[in-house]
Amino acid sequence: MPKKSFSRIQRVADLIQTALAEILQREAEELHFGIITVTGVEVSPDMSYAKVFISVLEDDKAKETIAILNEAHKNIRYELAHAVKLRITPELKFVYDDSTVRGNRISSLINNVLKDHNTPNDE
Repeated sequence: MPKKSFSRIQRVADLIQTALAEILQREAEELHFGIITVTGVEVSPDMSYAKVFISVLEDDKAKETIAILNEAHKNIRYELAHAVKLRITPELKFVYDDSTVRGNRISSLINNVLKDHNTPNDE
């Protein structure tokens, strides 16, 4: 029997990601953090834990924002339980996702190399 290409765990992770994005948008002013994006969710096989990856617009406030989210995880989990009907609402752990920052840095390095390579030499 072929393996399913889109597993139940992945569907639950996507559902949690969408719900958390809406919840965090509503709670942003109360929790005092800037603009954030839920970039992904990894759910454990037993669906009791979820690692939530967060991207922060202001990189210098990333640690502070993740700390605020992890302090408020119980309230956010409560909101999630009402938004998504699951038998078990997973424990949430928020993690900073620096892939956007790394991608931008790599892109700028490539652009600098290409710009240096394309300029004519004065020799």
